[in-house]
Amino acid sequence: MRKLNLLFMVIVGVLFSAMTVLAQAPAAVDHDSSAGLKAIAAGVGFAIAVVGGAIGQSRIGAAACEGAARNPGAAAKIQTMMILGLALIESLVLFALLVVFAKV
Repeated sequence: MRKLNLLFMVIVGVLFSAMTVLAQAPAAVDHDSSAGLKAIAAGVGFAIAVVGGAIGQSRIGAAACEGAARNPGAAAKIQTMMILGLALIESLVLFALLVVFAKV
């Protein structure tokens, strides 16, 4: 038990000596070292948005073609709804592009 107490006190002493190092003010940085990482993260985020938009648009197109094939009389209404859906998905991708340029 005595060895365990001694080990605990040594660990506490080492941790207390490290606190002064952690309390120092960071050195002045002339440049933003994370600018490259921000650009990479923005590119990956935008790529995810584009892939999601492309998958959504392809599913809307396939569903519209299937709906028009099953009911040719409703093809005009289906096409109108399809174009509206495509426009909304494309606007979401453009909003993602806007956020990427605003944050970087």
